[in-house]
Amino acid sequence: MLRLLALLAFAAPALAAEPAPWATYRGNAARTGNTDGQAVSDKPSVLWAVPSQDHFIAAPVPVGESLYVSGFGAFNRPTIALYPTSDGKKPLWSRSAPYLRLASVSSVAVSGNSLVFGDGLHQDSGGTLHCLTADTGRPVWQLAMPGDLIHLEGAPTIAEGKVFMGAGAGGVVCVELDKATLDGKDVTAVDVVKLQEAKWKELLAKYEVDKKKDPDFAVPPTEDNLLKPEPKKVWQKGEKKWHVDAPVCVVGDKVLVCTSYLDKEKVGERALYCLNAKTGETLWTQPLTLNPWGGASVSGDTVLVSGSSVGYYFTQLKGAKGEIAAFNLNDGKPKWKKDVQGGVVGAVAISDGLAVITATDGKVRGYALADGDRKWIYDSKNQLFAPPAIVAGVVYAGDLSGGIHAISLKDGTPKWKLDLGTDPTVKAPGMVYGGLTIHGGKLFVGTCNLEGPNARKGTCLVCIGAK
Repeated sequence: MLRLLALLAFAAPALAAEPAPWATYRGNAARTGNTDGQAVSDKPSVLWAVPSQDHFIAAPVPVGESLYVSGFGAFNRPTIALYPTSDGKKPLWSRSAPYLRLASVSSVAVSGNSLVFGDGLHQDSGGTLHCLTADTGRPVWQLAMPGDLIHLEGAPTIAEGKVFMGAGAGGVVCVELDKATLDGKDVTAVDVVKLQEAKWKELLAKYEVDKKKDPDFAVPPTEDNLLKPEPKKVWQKGEKKWHVDAPVCVVGDKVLVCTSYLDKEKVGERALYCLNAKTGETLWTQPLTLNPWGGASVSGDTVLVSGSSVGYYFTQLKGAKGEIAAFNLNDGKPKWKKDVQGGVVGAVAISDGLAVITATDGKVRGYALADGDRKWIYDSKNQLFAPPAIVAGVVYAGDLSGGIHAISLKDGTPKWKLDLGTDPTVKAPGMVYGGLTIHGGKLFVGTCNLEGPNARKGTCLVCIGAK
């Protein structure tokens, strides 16, 4: 039955113009980190915690009743896994080397039974865009993108049967979700699922034969031995001109692309581009003064872009500056702009007419969406990288010391705080980079210890809710 459902999911009609929940970064164009409206308890507890030595850079993403998590360990060894949200005890499946060759810090985009994500870090030359099945974790297609400063760090968006993805110096690429080529022939995703299943059975049968012949030298198959179809490319823009590490945002027939300038390498451009989703043609563009690592957020006809003078580097926080700027979605004309006394590396979250940001000075700020008037400010007393999440009138933020803060959206007053470092169930202080995810009334968060006072210490994947 599960296999039948997988095939039906791939055969479903093309998606509507607006991406479905979790088919884009932070769940929606407003980047709230929540799509079901279910609030977290006012008296939260840690329901389960998975200790790890991996660094969780990207936020966890709900996939039905499961949770997609990506991380990397020593020597950047990559791992992706699908955990049950009920207890987190054992992954339903996981993938690592040799199938994954590069670490992934990309949040996954979910569409039916398809999971799409990128890999590659800044120091890598080249990356790959992957599509896997959610039920089995088996590959559907791969798009390899070689080249200096090409890496797929930001999250993709799936809309209208297309995948839109930033690729560093590769600019932005648009490919078909359900159409690919294999050995020069066109195939559909449904075809690929059947072919991969047959190939897997063939590999297992060969392994059984090899075990009987010489068990000491028989090697079990891995997903890397499966077929490697390539998705059909629709268009690619900004190659060798832009540097797109931020998630792309798709709204109707528009694709919003934030490109950065790399001071060390002297490449890229600080700008916001609005492209035609079908052709990649530039509809309008606006220059930016700071690097827009968090990408664009959209509510109605307003586009919000955060900016920072520093990237995700703990050692560079001193003196960091930030900003938040608003533009008209239709023509790109500026609406308002506010300077921030701290770098804003995360995306803006928008809800109930308020735009909420976190900053490296430890403050969470709420601005009026209409005119940029600051309505409130909350002091977490620790630096902040991760974008906020918002649901049911509450803002949630994770800081670089493992503190989880719940704040009133209306006026910025504190509601509760939980410390992962001192909580008896966790006892693992770590930095929150990728943001909090809220789904089914539960809050999910992963930590990392790449730098800072707890560098190289254990990390954790945590579920918080009501007992």
